[in-house]
Amino acid sequence: MNAATRDAGGFLTISGRLKNTSSAAAVISSHLSGDETEIIKHGNSLGGATFLDPAGKKRYYVLRDTDGRPLTTTRLSTLAPGAETPVFMQFPAPPATTTEVSLQLPTFTPATIKLS
Repeated sequence: MNAATRDAGGFLTISGRLKNTSSAAAVISSHLSGDETEIIKHGNSLGGATFLDPAGKKRYYVLRDTDGRPLTTTRLSTLAPGAETPVFMQFPAPPATTTEVSLQLPTFTPATIKLS
């Protein structure tokens, strides 16, 4: 991930690039959408993403719009060898005292992210 930015509205947007470093096409797993029916019905996304605030001992889930669509990159399918695509996920922001979180995306190893 490239950035984790708080905005004035009380949101945290995590953005970056998803890259296929292999020599074969990569099918982006539907598991990234998570297992919530409301999110799954809107297609492949990063709706299964969460982050942990270890200091506040709280888990945060991806925000949704009024129709239940996750506020993340959607319509993910495959990436050609060497291809990459920009991605984002939007969450409620943790307290201002939180400076580091653990991003958890289904099928990926958790990643520690510093907040700006």
